[in-house]
Amino acid sequence: MRFSSILPFAAAGVATVSAQTADPAHSMGFIGCSMAENVAQGYVAVKGQRMWGPYGTSGMVVQSWTNTNSQSWKLFDQQAAKYGKPTAVWVQICIFTNGATYSEVKQLIANTRQHAAPNATVYITGQPLYEAGQTCQLAGPKGPESTDALAQQAAKDTTQNVIYPGSFLLKPGEVQDGCHANTVGQQSLGKQAVAFWG
Repeated sequence: MRFSSILPFAAAGVATVSAQTADPAHSMGFIGCSMAENVAQGYVAVKGQRMWGPYGTSGMVVQSWTNTNSQSWKLFDQQAAKYGKPTAVWVQICIFTNGATYSEVKQLIANTRQHAAPNATVYITGQPLYEAGQTCQLAGPKGPESTDALAQQAAKDTTQNVIYPGSFLLKPGEVQDGCHANTVGQQSLGKQAVAFWG
């Protein structure tokens, strides 16, 4: 995808990019956990075409993706076999309370390049952030913020060659169970994803 400019995404308070040309449907893969699934569910609901829909990554935090031969990557490869190796991949840094290290994040990126098409564009974000100081008990206090900081660190590291499009945001009334997006939240996340990468 070629981008023309950085624009403010007012609804989520993050920066985003606008597309000049459309990319083929399902040409963009993703890795992450149930939070990524929430984005993918919303993306499909708002008629997004570029990115894969949900494919069963619930519970697959960073450590699920650090071994390139893991069950998580086998699921990814099944999607790649269905749609073709993706020319872009969104890497979501997703954690439980034990967190993740920057070395593990770099391993996620390296494994992504191994499973995607050659020279694929890699985007990286953390888990969605919450308004009003909400805490996700699965990630722990400040867990989502730590994943966002790791994503920004990777984007600033020129050796990683990844793009940070901004942070996803869930507002009050868009969250169920303290962590995950409800139906309204999924659609909000889906719209944010469309704004990020079409």
